[in-house]
Amino acid sequence: MPDRERQVTRAFVALADTLVDDYDVADLLHTLVVQCVELLDVAAAGLTLADERGGLQVLASSTEQARLLELFQLDIDEGPCVECFTTSTPVLVADIAAAAARWPRFAAEAAKDGFASVHAVPMRLRRQTIGALNLFGHSPGELSADDVALAQGLADTATIGILHERAFRQGELLSEQLQTALNSRVIIEQAKGVLAVSGRLSMDAAFTALRGYARRNNRRLSDVARALADRDLAPAVVLAPSTVSRPR
Repeated sequence: MPDRERQVTRAFVALADTLVDDYDVADLLHTLVVQCVELLDVAAAGLTLADERGGLQVLASSTEQARLLELFQLDIDEGPCVECFTTSTPVLVADIAAAAARWPRFAAEAAKDGFASVHAVPMRLRRQTIGALNLFGHSPGELSADDVALAQGLADTATIGILHERAFRQGELLSEQLQTALNSRVIIEQAKGVLAVSGRLSMDAAFTALRGYARRNNRRLSDVARALADRDLAPAVVLAPSTVSRPR
C-alpha cells in the first residue's frame, strides 16, 4: 500500500478510535484538524461548530494563529467559514487577496497573519449543518479535487461522531454534545494559559503538553484541563517529560 494510502487509512482509524462510549469531543475535533494538516497541502486548520443558539464557536485549531483568525471571522461575521456554514457548501478560495472585494476585512487580517489561501468544507449530515472545517495555506493555490473530497470525508466522519446515534435515541439531539464541547473548550483555553505562563511556552506548545499528558495517562483532555484550572493538578507535573500518573 503506498504511503499516501497508509496515511489516509491511519487518519480515519484515528478518528474512529475516538468514537467509543464516553468519547472526548474536544480530542475528536483536535484529531480532525491535526490530520487535515498532515494529509492535505495546507499550513493550518480550524473548526467551528454552532452552539444551541445557532451561533458559531471556534472549537479546535491546529495553531494559535489559525484560532485567532477564526475568531476574527466570527467577530466580524465575514469570511469563508461563515459563508460555508450559511450555505452548507464548500467555499474554496485559492487566492484570498483576489477575493478582497468579497471579504475585505477578513482578507486584510489573513494577509497580516501570513495566510494566502483558504478552503472551507461544511460539517454536515444530510440536511443538518453544524459547523465548518477551515483549511489555511501560506501560499496561493487550489486544493486538488481529491484533497477536497478527503477533507469532506474527514469532516463527515467527525460530524457523525458528534451527532452520535445515542443522542438521537435519547432525544438529546445536538445541544448537549455541542454544549459539552463548548464548555470543554473554555476550560482547555484556561489550562493552556496556566501551562503557558508556568512553562514560559507558546499557546501551541502548551496545548501539545496538555494533550500529551492526557494521552499518556489515559485521561480525558477536558478532565486534565479542568484539574489544572482548578489547581488540583500542578503545571509542573503536566510539563514533566513522559510523566505517567500513578494510582493512589
